Amino acid sequence: MSANTSPLLDREASWRVIEQQRLAIADVLAELTPAEWELPSLCARWRIRDVAAHIALTPQPPSLGALFVAGLRANGNYNRLIDDLTVRAAARPPAELVAMLRTHASSRKLPGPTNYRNILFDTMVHGQDIAIPLGRTIELPVDAAATGATTAADISWPVWKKHRLDGFALRATDIDWSYGEGIDVRGPIAALLLVVTGRPAGLARLTGDGVPALADRLRGAPVAG
Repeated sequence: MSANTSPLLDREASWRVIEQQRLAIADVLAELTPAEWELPSLCARWRIRDVAAHIALTPQPPSLGALFVAGLRANGNYNRLIDDLTVRAAARPPAELVAMLRTHASSRKLPGPTNYRNILFDTMVHGQDIAIPLGRTIELPVDAAATGATTAADISWPVWKKHRLDGFALRATDIDWSYGEGIDVRGPIAALLLVVTGRPAGLARLTGDGVPALADRLRGAPVAG
């Protein structure tokens, strides 16, 4: 299943948004108190500092050797692998994580078998994972959020369950974007991006007959990093 949407951002535009988001995230993190760094994020089991470390590590992927060792520790489980690498990196001082984000904000290095579209939605969503619990705001360009939602909606194993969005007709109210067929769920594309990636925090901004059923489904699905 694919989205009906306005044209997706091209590679160059996507990388510009990624850089802007990394810098915006760094600005938020630079203002946090030590206690705020330890607060839970929207990502299950991850603190704010863990999410920050994950974003900072993206343009600095581990060596193949380190990745192999981490894969053995995780018994081949993708989400466990990401979690292990992230939590280890999160032990770094907050100022170092902020500096890493700023230094490598414009980097176009890709970790492992991924692509710039995956990095686009990953960076935007993890920025919200940090900002929302802290009561901060990181704005998402609507065209970038639509591009990210289109990419994320079609991603399944090993990140999310394949049929997690079956039976819902998702419709953005601020840009020409839709996905799926079924009971109606409408709202801003930034909120839809959150629920597409398994985050119940987006539900409060959505309307439609399908919202209660979507809420029930999201409660049964862990939010992967």
